[in-house]
Amino acid sequence: MFLTARTRLVFRLLAVVGFAFLYVPLAIVVLNAFNSSRTFAFPPTGFTTKWWRLAAESQGAKDGLVASLKAGLGATAIALVLGTMAAFAVQRYRFFGRSSVSFLVILPIALPGIVTGIALQNAFHSVLAVDLSIWTIIVGHATFCVVIVFNNVQARLRRTGAALEHASADLGATGWQTFRFVTFPALRGALLAGALLAFGLSFDEIVVTNFTAPPDVQTLPLWIFGNLFRPNQAPVVNVVAAVLIIVAVVPVWLAQRLTDDAAGSRF
Repeated sequence: MFLTARTRLVFRLLAVVGFAFLYVPLAIVVLNAFNSSRTFAFPPTGFTTKWWRLAAESQGAKDGLVASLKAGLGATAIALVLGTMAAFAVQRYRFFGRSSVSFLVILPIALPGIVTGIALQNAFHSVLAVDLSIWTIIVGHATFCVVIVFNNVQARLRRTGAALEHASADLGATGWQTFRFVTFPALRGALLAGALLAFGLSFDEIVVTNFTAPPDVQTLPLWIFGNLFRPNQAPVVNVVAAVLIIVAVVPVWLAQRLTDDAAGSRF
């Protein structure tokens, strides 16, 4: 499609405005992590790194980090197993209710987090009669992390097709050999990308966590939210938020690279 110079300029300006709307607030958070003022006066009144030292010494932040890592790793492990199995069932087989299964797997990520949180809390208390713990957080996070892995694996299965698997079976390979030498190498990038995105989604979750966490367990997002409006903790919260912004770039970048590399090697 031919675009005039004026139209291209308008599109570029709109893109700049859109990216600025998204990333300027994040840049301000990082900048305020070095702001010597507790009130985050802008422009910064001075430069300091003392908030970083206080953040490193904060026991609440450390405990929240450990809880978030446990929840993220647990939810990611569950999502890898269930999401991969569901993707294989939906993509490789034809059965009654196949579309319904696909819809039900994807539905949790479309629901508002508060609805999922209330439903899980009622299920844990009223139906299962179990106490809230780190395990209930993991289960709660896994409900939407499964969708990420499911979508990644299903997309890769749809793109690769089953021809190589059929050829492997025709040449005498067992089901395990076919999976090990043919299917898994083709899925490896999608699995890793799905795991990285699922872990990132779990690590940042706060709404569902608020309904599934016991009073004595706080993930890092819950700790940030609980200390956000405390004057003595606000600078430390800014440092933790800045670290999360920087660290969050890594899994997203890796997932994108893995997906792009796999697509390029296939085509």
